[in-house]
Amino acid sequence: MKVSFERVMPSEKSSFRTLHNNSPISEFKWEYHYHPEIELVCVVSGSGTRHVGYHKSNYTNGDLVLIGSNIPHSGFGLNSIDPHEEIVLQFREEILQFPEQEIEARSIKNLLELSKYGIHFSAVTKKAMLPKLKKMLESEGYKRYLLLLDILFELSTRKDYDLLNKEIMPYTIISKNKARLENIFTYVEHNYDKDINIEDVAKLANLTLPAFCNFFKKATQITFTEFVNRYRINKACLLMVQDTSISECCYSCGFNNVTYFNRMFKKYTEKTPSEFIKNASHDKIESVDSPIKVVQKSF
Repeated sequence: MKVSFERVMPSEKSSFRTLHNNSPISEFKWEYHYHPEIELVCVVSGSGTRHVGYHKSNYTNGDLVLIGSNIPHSGFGLNSIDPHEEIVLQFREEILQFPEQEIEARSIKNLLELSKYGIHFSAVTKKAMLPKLKKMLESEGYKRYLLLLDILFELSTRKDYDLLNKEIMPYTIISKNKARLENIFTYVEHNYDKDINIEDVAKLANLTLPAFCNFFKKATQITFTEFVNRYRINKACLLMVQDTSISECCYSCGFNNVTYFNRMFKKYTEKTPSEFIKNASHDKIESVDSPIKVVQKSF
C-alpha cells in the first residue's frame, strides 16, 4: 500500500468536513495517507486495525482516535469486517479562533499538540462522545461549529487516553526512501508466511547485505529481522481474533517453532497467545501494540 496525499474538501456550507460512513466494508477506503486537516475518527461499531504514524494495533468494539495534522494514517476500515460504521471529523486548526488567554483555548491547543502523536481514547470516552458526534451529523452551520468546539473541549479534559506514538512522524519521512522501502515492505507482505532470506531482500534493494542492514536500521530504527517478526505477530493477532488455533497461527504466519512463536508473541504484545485469546473472547482487548517505526507505513 502506498502513501498518498488526500485533499479534504469541507462539507457543504461548513468550514470543516463531517463524514458518516455506514457502507459495506468493500466500499471503504483505507489507504495510507496524510492531509493538513486534524482528524477525529469514531468507529461506532466494528473491529479492525488502527495505523497512525509509527503505531499499528488492532481494535474491537469500535474506537475513538484523534490524529494530528499531516500525520500519516490508514483508514480505520483496514482489516475490518461488516458491520462497520464510522463518524469522522476533519478540520484545520486555523478555524478554531478564540482569545489566547481563555482556559478553553489553552486546553484545546494542548489537545491538538498531543494529537501529533495520535491520541487513543478509552471506550468510556467514546461512549460519552457518541451522542454529540451523532448530533453533529444532524446539525448545520454555526450549531455544527459550536458542537465541534464542545467536543474538542470535552476531549481536552479527559485523562483516560493513550498516546499511540512516542515521537512525531512527519509526512516528510515517508518520501525520503519511499521507493526502496515500498519494495521491501511489499515483499514481506507477500512472503511473511514463508521463510524469508535476508540476502534475497538485500538484492531486491540493490544493496550488499551489510549495506542493506545499515540502510534498514537507519530508515526504520529497527532491524529487518525484528520488523518481520513484528509483522508476523500482528498477522497472528488478526487470525486469533477469528478463532484460529495458536499452532495454526504460528505456522500460517511464517514461524517454524511454536515455542519461538510464543516467546515472540509475549515480547511484542505483553501477553501469551492464550491470554490474548481469552481477552479477545471477552471483548476486553483494546490493542495489540506494535510501536515499530516508519516501516509500518506501507501496510
